[in-house]
Amino acid sequence: MDVYHYSQFPTTHSVIRIALYTKVGNAASLRERIIKAATLTGAEGDRERDAINFAFIDARLITSLLHLKTAVYQATLSASQDSLRTKTVHSEILWALNPSNNISEAIRRYGVSDTSATLFVVRIGPPELADVESKMSAVVSGTLSPFSDLDGITDWAAVKKYNKLNGEIAVKEAAGDTDREHGVVDNIVTSAVAMKSVMA
Repeated sequence: MDVYHYSQFPTTHSVIRIALYTKVGNAASLRERIIKAATLTGAEGDRERDAINFAFIDARLITSLLHLKTAVYQATLSASQDSLRTKTVHSEILWALNPSNNISEAIRRYGVSDTSATLFVVRIGPPELADVESKMSAVVSGTLSPFSDLDGITDWAAVKKYNKLNGEIAVKEAAGDTDREHGVVDNIVTSAVAMKSVMA
């Protein structure tokens, strides 16, 4: 798990913790748990929502750590300015990643699905949060992996499809040179995330 400190944000949102899990074996039950937690009431509901108070992001659609961190930064910025478009700062990350403004589509595409095998798990919160990694591992049944594993995880065809890049001239010009094409796609999608809040 990597930890990033952003002193420019309020203390409640100043520390970002990101982990990558591979070989995830409980995606379907995790998704069901997330849905159920939204409807639970009382102390039980509060405990369950606290236990899963993370962003669960399908790693297949992340092109680089910068791509993900840009979305996390945009969500944190929105939270600090009281301008969230979704219910929580964690769901705002999914909105930031999605090319359109459709929140349901963002959650369906970029959040955990029944078949997710790789997940980025993100927790935005204050510095004093303790045992975040153990809390992540208590929720996700998978292998905590280095971010370098993303190189073999990204589904570039899906990224191009969802971002409508198959007809993009720069992408077409890079065809045949895999590394160059991936670099072009990564630059485009990361820039789109960075600009989304401005354009929305």
